Amino acid sequence: MRLHPGETMAVGWRVVTLLDAVRQLCDASPGVAGRPRVIAIDGRGGAGKTTLAGRLCEVVAGSAVVHTDDVAWNHAYFDWGALLAENVLRPLHRGEAVDFRPAAWISHDRPGSITVPAGVGFVWVEGTGVIREELAPWLDASVWMQGDLDEQERLLLVRDGDSPAQREHVANWLLEEVPFLSRERPWARATMIVAGPPHLEHDPGTEVVVAPPADR
Repeated sequence: MRLHPGETMAVGWRVVTLLDAVRQLCDASPGVAGRPRVIAIDGRGGAGKTTLAGRLCEVVAGSAVVHTDDVAWNHAYFDWGALLAENVLRPLHRGEAVDFRPAAWISHDRPGSITVPAGVGFVWVEGTGVIREELAPWLDASVWMQGDLDEQERLLLVRDGDSPAQREHVANWLLEEVPFLSRERPWARATMIVAGPPHLEHDPGTEVVVAPPADR
């Protein structure tokens, strides 16, 4: 398996129910009251972050999902931490609803806004680069999705297309992603490691393949 430079291969993989995984994440962040529990889901593009966040949102009542791609849209590949913290995570920590329309959405006439209703119990914040030192004070727990980089890149091209423009986009992305993740080491900060894509037989509707953090 080809991993990011400096990333240690996780061991002790096992199949657990999605609800058991949520319980483990809650146990790692006790004492949250008066606001939603904020849990980050990080990993390489094509690792399955959006799919996992959607599944968790389905099985955990009172959940919402925030996609960092929406915050970063036409802004920057990775220089969006302060934008996310100030306009999404800070209101959530005050127990407030979120209704954020980034400046890039306005300037490019993108309709809508990034919204989280008041009163939700969980907010799953998914996106490459969300587990970072800058955002640590705002995150109650986190998941790193570990997988073979070659396989994840193949899945990314299957999902987004294999055109010359897309290949150029992926190449430009990797020029920033590799040094960013090598510096931030999200796999070492994560509360839980999830296999993405999974390599053990399981029911994807109700189960997930997890391992304890590989290193600290």
